[in-house]
Amino acid sequence: MTFQVVCLGAHILDILGRPVTEIPAGQGGARLDEIRITAAGTAAATAVDLARFGYRVATVGCIGTDEVGDFLIAVMQRHGVDTSHVQRTAEVQTSATMLPIRPNGERPALHVVGANNRLRADAIDPSVFDGAPLVHLGGLDRTGPFLRDEALALATALRARGCRVSMDILGGDAGRFADVLRPLFPLVDWLAPNEEQLCHLYGVDDPAVAARRALDDGVGVVAVTLGGDGCLVATGDGLTHVPARAVTVVDTTGCGDAFSAGLLAGIAQGRDAVGAARFGVVCGSLAATGLGSDAGLTTLAAALDAEATLAEAPPSRRFAGT
Repeated sequence: MTFQVVCLGAHILDILGRPVTEIPAGQGGARLDEIRITAAGTAAATAVDLARFGYRVATVGCIGTDEVGDFLIAVMQRHGVDTSHVQRTAEVQTSATMLPIRPNGERPALHVVGANNRLRADAIDPSVFDGAPLVHLGGLDRTGPFLRDEALALATALRARGCRVSMDILGGDAGRFADVLRPLFPLVDWLAPNEEQLCHLYGVDDPAVAARRALDDGVGVVAVTLGGDGCLVATGDGLTHVPARAVTVVDTTGCGDAFSAGLLAGIAQGRDAVGAARFGVVCGSLAATGLGSDAGLTTLAAALDAEATLAEAPPSRRFAGT
């Protein structure tokens, strides 16, 4: 099969409950309105969202041989993601996160790092990329030795194949990995981190400054997400602010992954940089309306309808140069 998008990187199983106002003391309990288990991580969640939109998607990463990994595979397959290129290891468990979601949508996390850093380049069948126009590198900062020793060679090979490459970052400590992330940037067509990640990567406080530095490092287009303020798109022609859409926020888990999925869908539709980012913002906004990384996203047609009907949310700040 020729895939329209291949997502490579972090795979996590999320267990979410809402609303959580406090953790009961001792062995006390609390009743919740909803508990869900979803495919998460910046490769797996983006793949699920794109598959929901009807795209042919494969995902590449490493998970454990445990029951958590079995469940994660089942969730991705249920949505139509090809998981035949997911590597499995018995050395550590599958990466997983417990998320007690507060009534305002905030999401403190209890996380097990797990198998993401066991990804091996020599175990990737290169045929997965045959004919794939888009490859999304999701959360390479959590792949350990793969990022340090193998990611640059992979990105170079993808560019030689004619793939367009998008990339995002999983952790808020991206500055730790600047020495290995930034050399990848001349091979990255689209970079889609959130502002905390991008600012930490460059050691600055202003996302506009950080976006311009990423362009200087060779990225084609930077689309930095700003939470409730939408995103900032940086190209060689300048900066454009794209507002978020006005929605009732239930849970912000996976909004960045939904943004990446919308961005990639916009690219596949042939949109320009701002147009693709605008659709990414719509998808990120929709994800905030329900519990879990795949909430709010059903079909491509429904997302396009939301783009046409949802009002823009007023920004809380201004960005120099936009």
